[in-house]
Amino acid sequence: MTTTKAPIDWTRLTAPSIDDFDLMAKDAFADLPEEFRKLCEGVVIRIEDFPDDETLDEMECESEFDLLGLFRGHGLAQGASSMQTGQFPNMVWLYRRPILDFWAQQDDSLGAIVTHVLVHEIGHHFGLSDDDMEAIESAAR
Repeated sequence: MTTTKAPIDWTRLTAPSIDDFDLMAKDAFADLPEEFRKLCEGVVIRIEDFPDDETLDEMECESEFDLLGLFRGHGLAQGASSMQTGQFPNMVWLYRRPILDFWAQQDDSLGAIVTHVLVHEIGHHFGLSDDDMEAIESAAR
């Protein structure tokens, strides 16, 4: 028995919105190994279209498309064990438009790229090596 797949109506497709990215990031985070997620307690994940001008200047970016994500805060690698009064929570930003632009140049799925950026930025919180982060990504697949 042969089944045919209905063609995709490309005329109705739109780019994933910030809300779509938020859902992708939550799904990507939920797929990470449980012991890793437990260590991330309190990390806030934000989705923005682009980094702000101050961040672009600070990170010495030539273009608003140069930065896919960013971790800000006091990670475990810096010895942060508890929040200080008035201190912002540890935060990870994922930048939608630069990620979409990067995706257009890759063979990976958008979900895989969102997971990669998320793990990479959270990895800064822990001071992980690239090999450690790759192992976490592999466990999430």
